[in-house]
Amino acid sequence: MGLEIERRFVIANDGWRGLAAGVQYRQGYLSVEKERTVRVRIVGDQAWLTLKGNISDISRHEFEYTIPLADAQTIMDAMCPMVVDKLRHRIEFGGFVWEVDEFFGDNAGLVLAEIELPAEDTPFTKPDWVGAEVTEDGRYTNAYLSKNPYNSWPQR
Repeated sequence: MGLEIERRFVIANDGWRGLAAGVQYRQGYLSVEKERTVRVRIVGDQAWLTLKGNISDISRHEFEYTIPLADAQTIMDAMCPMVVDKLRHRIEFGGFVWEVDEFFGDNAGLVLAEIELPAEDTPFTKPDWVGAEVTEDGRYTNAYLSKNPYNSWPQR
């Protein structure tokens, strides 16, 4: 069984830029519910099917399986009404890897940082380019953004 313990933050400034190259991610969602999320992800010429189940705002069960790229593309085209496009930058800081996601398309303008932790209460130091925590605000999940793009939010 997989477990993901993750915290999410908005970006405070551009101090992260240039610290790591970005890799393009495309994600489509088959199920978007708080209790369960089913996602197809394409990165380069690799693809995965991911199932996530809610435990808390910080922790989720996570199961990820490699699938053929052609299958992922067909699933995304046929079954996912909106695809989330982003560049992911993996930046090492304070003994952890921060993933900075720069969104495009209908989510353009949104930049988030995530950190995965070994336990919910693990202490960590935030880089100065990391701003307010939004882990408990479900609007900032990729699943939510797939149905309610950032550029459609009434107040951003």
